[in-house]
Amino acid sequence: MPKGKDIIDVKVRFPGSTADIKLFREQLTKFDEQQEFEGDKAYQGGKNITTPDKRKRKQNLNEQQKEENKTLSSKRIFVEHLIRVVKIFQIASQRFRLSSDVYNEIILLVCGLVRLRIGTLVLPR
Repeated sequence: MPKGKDIIDVKVRFPGSTADIKLFREQLTKFDEQQEFEGDKAYQGGKNITTPDKRKRKQNLNEQQKEENKTLSSKRIFVEHLIRVVKIFQIASQRFRLSSDVYNEIILLVCGLVRLRIGTLVLPR
């Protein structure tokens, strides 16, 4: 969400490496076709997604491209900060050696604790 005020969706990692863009394409069915997204360089080539310009080999970015990248990164910094807050919990950032079912529950619990910490999760009285 804008300004990183809440966690909208959690895709718990499964064994093996998977490209970010592949996971993004799998999740697209949850959103409207006109929905716009912003991502980092890992999401280049995605539909309706704005990504920073990459420097080509042996070439530099021009001033306009640098300015566009700076604007995009200033919008995304809130997301990166929220990821950092989740990774403060070591279990979310280190290798997990137990059952994947337990891992799913733990990551969702961590995200709930983060939402409680940043004030977006309101508990009933």
